Amino acid sequence: ELDRFCDALLAIRAEIDDVGSGRISIDDSALRHAPHTMDDILSEKWDREYSRENAVYPAPWVRANKFWPTCSRVDNVYGDRNLVCTCPPLEAYMDDDEVEKVA
Repeated sequence: ELDRFCDALLAIRAEIDDVGSGRISIDDSALRHAPHTMDDILSEKWDREYSRENAVYPAPWVRANKFWPTCSRVDNVYGDRNLVCTCPPLEAYMDDDEVEKVA
């Protein structure tokens, strides 16, 4: 586990070096576009400055246990931290008799 953590830190450092040297702009870096969904990877259009393989497998050990997120960032950072529940109220799931008891 510690080896994977160190590998992740080294991969992050390599991405920082790519941005620092100007090979990739910070707005086009893999970290700015993460997480990468299956739709992102499988689409015909790929206009990013890094490879699809680097997007899917940023470290070698990810291949064995790849997790596919269902969506990318939600409204960037604001949406990731401030999720809004659109579920019906609990009363909608109750029987009519139960609603009368609560009221």
